Amino acid sequence: MMRWISSSLKRKLSVFLLLAVLIPLLALGLFAYNMAATATEEKAKQSGTSILRQMATNMEFIVQDAENISLFLIGQKDVQQFLSGPGTDPVQQTKMIEFLSNLVYSKGYISDITIYPVHSSPPISNTTIFHTELPEADNRIEDFQSLSKFWTGKYVTDTATGTNNVISLVRPIRSLTSYKHLGTLVISVNERALTQILNQASISENGEVWLSNAEGTVLSGTGENSDQAGKLADLLMDSRLEKASGWLYDGTGDNKRTVIYDTVEGVDWTLTGIMPMEDFRNENSYVLKLMVAVIGVSMLIASILVLYFVQRITNPLMMLTSFMKNSNPEDSFQTYPVESMDEVGQLVRSYNKLSDRIAQLTEQVKQEESSKKEADMQALQAQINPHFLYNTLSSIHWMALMNRDDKIADMVGSLSDFLRFSLNKGEEFCSVEQEVAHAKHYANIQSIRFPGKFWIKLDIDPDLNGERMLKLLLQPLIENALIHGIQQQPEAGEIKVTAERAEGRMLFSVEDNGAGMPPEKLSEIRQELHGPEDQKRDMERLERGSYGLRNVHKRLQLHYGMESGLRIESAYQEGTKVTFAIPLALKEEAELE
Repeated sequence: MMRWISSSLKRKLSVFLLLAVLIPLLALGLFAYNMAATATEEKAKQSGTSILRQMATNMEFIVQDAENISLFLIGQKDVQQFLSGPGTDPVQQTKMIEFLSNLVYSKGYISDITIYPVHSSPPISNTTIFHTELPEADNRIEDFQSLSKFWTGKYVTDTATGTNNVISLVRPIRSLTSYKHLGTLVISVNERALTQILNQASISENGEVWLSNAEGTVLSGTGENSDQAGKLADLLMDSRLEKASGWLYDGTGDNKRTVIYDTVEGVDWTLTGIMPMEDFRNENSYVLKLMVAVIGVSMLIASILVLYFVQRITNPLMMLTSFMKNSNPEDSFQTYPVESMDEVGQLVRSYNKLSDRIAQLTEQVKQEESSKKEADMQALQAQINPHFLYNTLSSIHWMALMNRDDKIADMVGSLSDFLRFSLNKGEEFCSVEQEVAHAKHYANIQSIRFPGKFWIKLDIDPDLNGERMLKLLLQPLIENALIHGIQQQPEAGEIKVTAERAEGRMLFSVEDNGAGMPPEKLSEIRQELHGPEDQKRDMERLERGSYGLRNVHKRLQLHYGMESGLRIESAYQEGTKVTFAIPLALKEEAELE
């Protein structure tokens, strides 16, 4: 067998290539299946853990809100006054009931807030309580009085709004002056609100989520077998001592399950998620079938391709070898005849194209050098022309002064300074003081063009005058406020420019009280600011006068990072405000640039 294989190059290549392709392909398939199965389980655990964390955050909000309400009530003047007195005044009782009702009105998850005074007056609540199992729910409270703060387990209350399962925060109310025990506050959270949080997301197809307290008592859940959830809560007791969240396995064989847990901070509740291994096996079964199909088809295609390419390679390879033996390696590049279109033929064709490509690249380098010299000449001309423009504007300025035409002189002088700063000797950065002066020049020119149409107010922190910033940022925003804000309304308007230091940054804003924008127009502009680069669309924006905001936004992001872009706020017929921030930490980098 080995002799038969070794006697033919074609057979040797066929056998070796098949083994080299099929064995790794099979091993890769098995490895990919194991990795996919592991990744599926890990992804499910991470997703479940993330979901539990979100649920815990929502419950922490409810717990913290109840704590805040209890602290507010304990220190409330009317509550202290009511509990310190005899509690027999009906007007005062009615006032307290209305106060508690208003407090609960916007809290949909609170079933009731009840105050049990130590004196003989009846309890005060936002609703009528017909019956409650509060004393039986926890042995830490007797006769509706408690000397310490705690959260109860789940119990039943029958009120005017219906019968509810609730979990309550119980805490004593003491006098703020004498620390005397005045009564007990009970804030009851509706168990349905907790169940809604647990039902918001599913950790797996057949998964369940349970909420239990530190004693292992089940408070709420999405499943039907609460006894099973209670056993798992006991199982988690040791794990919770080590860390607040995590996962573990429970059961064996077909009953094996992944149990993930997280702790609700501030109340020592535990969220327990149960994911049956059956869910993972269902997903892995599909992955296995798909992997077998892919590997089978891949092996068949690989075998066909190997045999085909071996046949195609071996025939022209001998001819190419013979041709290369007769070639002189000392000669320059030669053109070899191409007799096939396979990989060997492509290799020969690439070699033949090499000499042509070298000649093309040589010519391209010559053309680029010529273009570079032409660009240098154009740049030199561009530097000469501004000086001619400055001199001309200066002459016009002095002629206007000699003719005592102050408005023309003022406008030409502002225009000259405006253009000189815009070019700024090719520099990209300037001081805040220079940028503000440039904005003043622009506003002065426009105030002469449109007398009485607008006024500008500058509120600049003097400490920022020496700071460095990217130039030409304020003027486009002022221009946008004037054209699209002030000029779109019949009456005159104000443009306010502010600059201040805050949290290691320079905060700039340009605000007008012009026409503003409707919500759909504001949304369109925000989309254009964050849209992808498109030269054609940028030309369209330039033609219709909406390119300035996007240009400033992109320049800010390019030099200072994505968080430094423009922020636009606008209200129709009220005005528009555009803000941006420049990190002070980048000041030295700006100076170096």
